[in-house]
Amino acid sequence: MRYRGPGRRPVGARLPVLMYHSVSELPTGPLRTLAVPPRRLAEQLGTLVGAGYRLVGLTEALDLLDAADEVPPVVAVTFDDGYANFLTEAVPLLAEADASVTLYPAVGHLGNGPAAWLGRWATAFGPLLTWPQLREVAAAGRIEIGNHGLRHHPLDVLPARLLADEIAVSRDRLEQELGTGTRSFCYPHGYHDRQVRTLVRRAGYQNACEVGRRSYRPTADDRLAVPRLQPTPDHSGADLLALVRGGGPRLVPQAKRLAQPAWRITRRVARRYGRQLT
Repeated sequence: MRYRGPGRRPVGARLPVLMYHSVSELPTGPLRTLAVPPRRLAEQLGTLVGAGYRLVGLTEALDLLDAADEVPPVVAVTFDDGYANFLTEAVPLLAEADASVTLYPAVGHLGNGPAAWLGRWATAFGPLLTWPQLREVAAAGRIEIGNHGLRHHPLDVLPARLLADEIAVSRDRLEQELGTGTRSFCYPHGYHDRQVRTLVRRAGYQNACEVGRRSYRPTADDRLAVPRLQPTPDHSGADLLALVRGGGPRLVPQAKRLAQPAWRITRRVARRYGRQLT
């Protein structure tokens, strides 16, 4: 599923897509880089807007790409998991920046407290959104609600019989609760393979994102494997602007892609014996 939009994109053209998680602060610990404090988020968004970028959700960014002859000056912004601090902290800051984003809630965990898949660090980011809170987010406008699966399992190591729940049943639940369609999917933990992408396509999603740690290349990359850049609490506004303009590192993402088959086998064995590696 390669890009087939109008016009001819210059070779090397990129669309930066940002991957956020929690809008909070963690002084230490293995999850610290996934928590961006509100003041830092405001600085990052403000710097990008000040540099002339329009901040939009992933599907809107791809729609704009289809309608333009050149890659427009936009940055796609996404938030994974669906923490309650998205409503209390991010939504006001996004409104101030005149930004729209895509939020990917872990559907089966909504309203059940903290993120259980994080194990002993489950409470680090606070509770996940409840369904009434997610409806409030959707009603705020300009926020696309995508799908992050049902149980936040790495999909590429799941038996085929469970993939339908993660990809299709979770979407049905979202659409029933919110009364809107779901065009975008986000792979839990970023993992996917050809079978997973095929099922995502058959389920009717128009795009899906991974981690990737580089910008999306509209002339080469699969829209069902859109890579993203990760802002951290250590990125000043100027740092993030440089990351967006530079497109991220080259060697690390390539090395990770080459290592995926062996790592997938390791995780399948671990899952068989009741462990989960992330």
